Amino acid sequence: MDIRLDDKVAVITGGSTGIGAATAIEYARAGAKVVFGDINEPDAKKTLNTIREEGGVAKFLRTDVTSETEVADLMKAADTEFGGLNLLVTSAGVLRGPNVRIDDFEAATFDSVIDVNLKGTFYALKHAVPIMNRCGGGVILCIASGAGVRGGSSSVAYGSSKGGVNGLVMVVENQVSSMNIRMHTICPGGLATPLKLGQIAESARREGQDPDAAVANARKSLGDPAGVGRVLTFLASDEGAYTRGQIFTR
Repeated sequence: MDIRLDDKVAVITGGSTGIGAATAIEYARAGAKVVFGDINEPDAKKTLNTIREEGGVAKFLRTDVTSETEVADLMKAADTEFGGLNLLVTSAGVLRGPNVRIDDFEAATFDSVIDVNLKGTFYALKHAVPIMNRCGGGVILCIASGAGVRGGSSSVAYGSSKGGVNGLVMVVENQVSSMNIRMHTICPGGLATPLKLGQIAESARREGQDPDAAVANARKSLGDPAGVGRVLTFLASDEGAYTRGQIFTR
């Protein structure tokens, strides 16, 4: 099946690495015009170069998703640069405090994860929906996790934030269905992303193990983010219109 996103404008948060970068590249390959935001500018340039070298169209805007103004500007950039907004992927995320027991978990760490993973998703939805509604509808894919949705996490904050994303989607999808906007919570499995590999390394350090060896061993069983990017391309397309609800991937 040749999945196409021609004439679509997509915004992706957290598009410099991992699932966000893989999705930006796949969307551009399928014909979408992509605007992505991240605070990681060096890797953003790599993603941007990959897209442009393959003949795709993309724009990067440095975006801290904990800033409502910066998230609003990201959505406006898609509208101004490419004349609308049809697809949104909220991929920006952090994992902090792995394997720290609840009574030792710092409130500041908890707040920082919630601010990025949950509040950042809220800001993206808040400022994308009006533009998407004006454009006649679209698709919103919010990256959560199996953690907080059907199981636990190594981090109190991460599991809480991803469960919150799932709850946010369940509320908002009922509000936007009349606007011809389809929403999904995406729950990826174990993938070789900087987020996951960083968590593995930090957990190894806490346990007095070699972090490099732990990461190398984990890579043997972790999936490729590009596979999730292809799933998200299908979901964003007209061919994915009959799917509903939570989507779990490898």
